[in-house]
Amino acid sequence: MDRGDPARYIDHTLLRADATAAQIDRLCAEAREHRFAAVCVNSSHVARCVREVAGSGVRVCAVAGFPLGASCTDVKIAEIRCAVGAGADEVDVVANVGLLIDGDEAAYAGELSRIRDACPGRVLKVIIETWALTDDLKRRAARLVSDSGADFVKTSSGFGPTGATEEDVRLLCSSVTAGVGVKASGGIRTLEAVERMLDAGASRIGTSSSVDIVAEWRRRRSGIQTQREVDHEY
Repeated sequence: MDRGDPARYIDHTLLRADATAAQIDRLCAEAREHRFAAVCVNSSHVARCVREVAGSGVRVCAVAGFPLGASCTDVKIAEIRCAVGAGADEVDVVANVGLLIDGDEAAYAGELSRIRDACPGRVLKVIIETWALTDDLKRRAARLVSDSGADFVKTSSGFGPTGATEEDVRLLCSSVTAGVGVKASGGIRTLEAVERMLDAGASRIGTSSSVDIVAEWRRRRSGIQTQREVDHEY
């Protein structure tokens, strides 16, 4: 299916520990130029991104509890409040996957509820690390994320051994409640991969290869238009 410019689905991402101010500025400039849905950064860069994308329609997304999700809930909440205070529109938080694997759904749900309360009015995406979960646990995670009032369930941080798969996106889409989206993230580096994830049901894509993906889409679009012109001549 041709969904048009993929930029509107993409969170343009830079989460490296060694990211510099100049690189963050370039990330924001690229987001403004290509009209990505959001820039996704560590919380220390939020205020800078807010200034750089002001008035462009690009949203600022901060990660929290990243990338392990194993910090205590109070620490995650403090980071979320810091990011929101700096102007973040969205938060991608890593859930404590160990709690779910241990079968402690009450603790898992309790953390998600506290996190949701810490960022009212902000888009909340919960990273569940699908690579660590059985299909049954992925379904349970999706339901618990939905019940928490979060806006998205996100496949992975991108720091695990594997990233997003079409199969996991389909499974999550079939498990969340109405109105909850699925963000595919981790290992998505080509236009073909983006299109597969969107076809599987994802409504947001996290990638650091955003500019190359959009350039690939524009080359393809230009080629299609050129071929139509040739066909019209004959």
